Amino acid sequence: MVAEKDFTKKYSAILPFLDERQRRLLVASDAVLLGKGSISRLSKASGLSRPTIYKGIVELQSQRKPEGRIRDIGGGRKRLVEREPSMLKELETLVDVVTRGDPMSPLRWTCKSTRRLAEELGVAGYRVSHTVVAELLAELGYSLQANVKTLEGSEHPDRDEQFRYISKVVSSYLKRGLPVISVDTKKKELIGSYKNGGKTWRPKGSAERVKVHDFIDPKVGKAIPYGVYDIGKDQGWVNVGCDADTASFAVESVRGWWRSVGRRLYPSASAILITADSGGSNGYRTRLWKVELQALADEIGKEITVCHFPPGTSKWNKVEHRLFSHISMNWRGKPLTSHEVVVSLIGATTTRSGLRVRARLDQKQYPREVKVSDEEYSRVRMTPHKFHGEWNYTIKKTRNDA
Repeated sequence: MVAEKDFTKKYSAILPFLDERQRRLLVASDAVLLGKGSISRLSKASGLSRPTIYKGIVELQSQRKPEGRIRDIGGGRKRLVEREPSMLKELETLVDVVTRGDPMSPLRWTCKSTRRLAEELGVAGYRVSHTVVAELLAELGYSLQANVKTLEGSEHPDRDEQFRYISKVVSSYLKRGLPVISVDTKKKELIGSYKNGGKTWRPKGSAERVKVHDFIDPKVGKAIPYGVYDIGKDQGWVNVGCDADTASFAVESVRGWWRSVGRRLYPSASAILITADSGGSNGYRTRLWKVELQALADEIGKEITVCHFPPGTSKWNKVEHRLFSHISMNWRGKPLTSHEVVVSLIGATTTRSGLRVRARLDQKQYPREVKVSDEEYSRVRMTPHKFHGEWNYTIKKTRNDA
């Protein structure tokens, strides 16, 4: 018996050269030859729907010869997502709260069945089959996968409650048209002719040659990309540092986003929401992070609220899988030979869903191990929230002018 993978190989080689009628007749003839139970297998192997194959069988049995055009130019039913453009966003919303796995991977997976998702889309007013839902999930980067060990360290008892709290606050800000940004530092990258994971298309036998050993060049150093992802606008902004990943550098990156992008997109915003990891340069225990945020709030005249993800959940921050993962895919297989190349490759990152990214090179020097005194820290106008005030807090401006 011929295996399904053999039919897949056959159809991928032949179908692109056939018109619509010829494709369904070819697959229908195979279905007739193989007999009962073959239509589902051939549908999966060819990409043709079951009704299309049934139609081809009827045409074969009628023995009527085709006449005229297959279809008028521009004819045919448009794809469901073209007729209902908001449906893709609705599906993303449905699966987002139950997304699992490692978001840095190009693949994501969901535990909800496609039939269940189709039912929920139906409640929202979209008539769609579970097979179309499966196709749309693939377009969004989801797939069915087995368990993978990706949990970082011990799990905080209020982990899920904090996720729900962040979701609630984010939804509130987005409904009011206020900016919500997800921030973090991407993995530091070596600058020079070093191997970069992945493959890229090049003429056969002309693979780009790089150094055998990844010994850092002290004269060039590393690139430190700090990302700011605008959740509401699906836009990214990356500040590529050359010095150190400090709290001052983190807040300067947020400041750069506001000056170059944020204030133009949100001219009337009175407040900004930041979602961040619990550790690193923007950690909830870092005094300098809060002192620098106070300076930023005073400078731009905006109230700044911060919600930190619980310890051990850094990769669930949206900047990781909505921005950094796409940057990594865009420059895979390309040596990062200079800071300018890093900025250029980040700025060229786009997705079919509409993501656009801007990047700049930050050559400032940022002092390490800055100590913040109790007196200096007491001047931060910080109001902890009732739920886990150490993770969720609002910093108010100290003057009224914008």
